[in-house]
Amino acid sequence: MGKRIDFYDDPDAPAPNSLVPSVNVMVTNDADELLMIRRSDNDNWAVPGGAIDLGESIPAAAVRETLEETGITCAITGLVGTYSDPRHVILYTSDGEARQEFSLVLTGRAVNGAPTPSDESREVRWVPREQVLQLPMDRSMRLRIEHFLSGTAAPYIG
Repeated sequence: MGKRIDFYDDPDAPAPNSLVPSVNVMVTNDADELLMIRRSDNDNWAVPGGAIDLGESIPAAAVRETLEETGITCAITGLVGTYSDPRHVILYTSDGEARQEFSLVLTGRAVNGAPTPSDESREVRWVPREQVLQLPMDRSMRLRIEHFLSGTAAPYIG
């Protein structure tokens, strides 16, 4: 597996060569903890997510990606925001793809399953809200989680 390298407003970032609609999901449990994964490709912490497949709806992609990466089935409950900053470029070293950020961030509630790592996640765990931002993560993931934790009623559009 290649590595994922995130660049933000970096003159050394590669020029983007793709734009892929993707989802991230802020999944909570009955204890109001947030489901977090430690990514296999960059060792950073993140919420589950990934690309939306052709023929798939946004909520279906969110449920699928969450289950694949974490072992948790969730129900989608809302929208945190949209994230499409062209200054955020993600390089995948396995194939040279340089992707411009394009993510729809949703909220979800866990309905079934147990935290289980996958090929994409070294570790999966429920993290209390007050401890989430202490984990090492990319600035774009931190921004998304901060927006979620702020509890603002209107979604972030960016």
